[in-house]
Amino acid sequence: MQQLISLFTTYTGKGSPTLEALPSSGSNRRYFRLKKDDLSLIGVHGKSREENHAFIELSRHFHRQQLNTPEVFAVSEDEMFYIQQDLGDEILFDTIKGGRLTGVFSHEEKALLHKTIAMLADFQVKGAQGLDFGACYPQPGFNSRSVYWDLNYFKYNFLKTTGMEFQEDLLENDFEKLAGNLLREQPQTFMYRDFQSRNVMLVDGNPYFIDFQGGRKGPVYYDVASFLWQAKANFPEELRDELILTYIESLKKYQPVDETYFPKQLRQFVLFRTLQVLGAYGFRGYFEKKPHFIQSVPFALNNLRDLLKEGFDEYPYLSGILQEMTELKQFADSRKRELEVRIYSFAYKKGIPDDTSGNGGGYVFDCRAINNPGKYERYNNVTGLDEPVIQFLEEDGEMLEFLDNIYPLVDRHVKRYKDRGFTDLMISFGCTGGQHRSVYAARKTAEHISKKFGIKVSLVHREQNLEQVFR
Repeated sequence: MQQLISLFTTYTGKGSPTLEALPSSGSNRRYFRLKKDDLSLIGVHGKSREENHAFIELSRHFHRQQLNTPEVFAVSEDEMFYIQQDLGDEILFDTIKGGRLTGVFSHEEKALLHKTIAMLADFQVKGAQGLDFGACYPQPGFNSRSVYWDLNYFKYNFLKTTGMEFQEDLLENDFEKLAGNLLREQPQTFMYRDFQSRNVMLVDGNPYFIDFQGGRKGPVYYDVASFLWQAKANFPEELRDELILTYIESLKKYQPVDETYFPKQLRQFVLFRTLQVLGAYGFRGYFEKKPHFIQSVPFALNNLRDLLKEGFDEYPYLSGILQEMTELKQFADSRKRELEVRIYSFAYKKGIPDDTSGNGGGYVFDCRAINNPGKYERYNNVTGLDEPVIQFLEEDGEMLEFLDNIYPLVDRHVKRYKDRGFTDLMISFGCTGGQHRSVYAARKTAEHISKKFGIKVSLVHREQNLEQVFR
């Protein structure tokens, strides 16, 4: 890379630097670290002059706006090579690895994410001030052409590769509706377009933004969706909601925000961004044979499955096609295993139930302190599933108070298991004979968890040899 060495020498006055090739991920640009003595710069060789020009002009503008981006120091005459500031090697994506892998983010990881998304609002607003959007490539703004490029990118590079049959005219009808909803605003903000944790560097704990050459004038929602629904980020829903609030508060410094409308419009962009990402993964993975993108497909599909749980009634045909697509046999291995809660009632005199999952069991709650209907002969031939026993336990009140104390504990546990991607939780209720109190408590807890979380709950009344599944 003699051109980069010449740029380095001309700019620094230091000759014969060492040149180290850096990983380029999915990009067609090639990156090199050039070092001489205590000086280190990054050299870039981009294959598209127009894309290089966009990055160089945007970088210079952002630097004037005092935004955290790498400064460009020297550019070749043909704009195919340039030298920029070396920001080091710390990438936000790697720094939050612990949270990404476990679903449980540390205080430090959360603080970095909040700082980053707050700075996004600054970047979008300040970055647009005084910017000549004509320098953006390939489009100066987010418009119908760019929307249809991405939707067709998904259609031809991912959907069609599945072998599914679909009616293209009906799909296009819903694409038109989606495009209309995406373009209902005419914002004056900068849309980064590929804002995700891989494109955020950390310098002394401060986020710096890179790879913004695809940016253009556009709505703020796109970047929020890109960041929070990044395929491999694995942000729990609760953390996403917190980060959205942080972003909104930061954006409010510049413009009013309708906090009821914002999440509804954001959801439209989450769908759109997810389809665009699948199109990119299809092209880069299936056609260009880059394994990194193929490995990311399951994560994007799981994001899509979660989105479809609430449904998009405004796009009936598209929703149906997407639902069918996520259930295809070739994507079965990509499906995220959901948490199943198994709830038992049992008699202590016959022992606590074994945990068939091999995880060692979970909660065991002792119901024997509660007033026992079994000491009355009229309840001998009925169980906690029958109305006479239900009425006895509820009118007595001890059982209801008992469960009111248990629900918050169990709820927190279920939520944490879901966040961490665990697949099995066991909860057992025991009493003297396993007939009345434990049966009632187990049944009510199963109904509570099923209603609150919408997950699979298996209920087993061991002493009655009865099983029921709530879905």
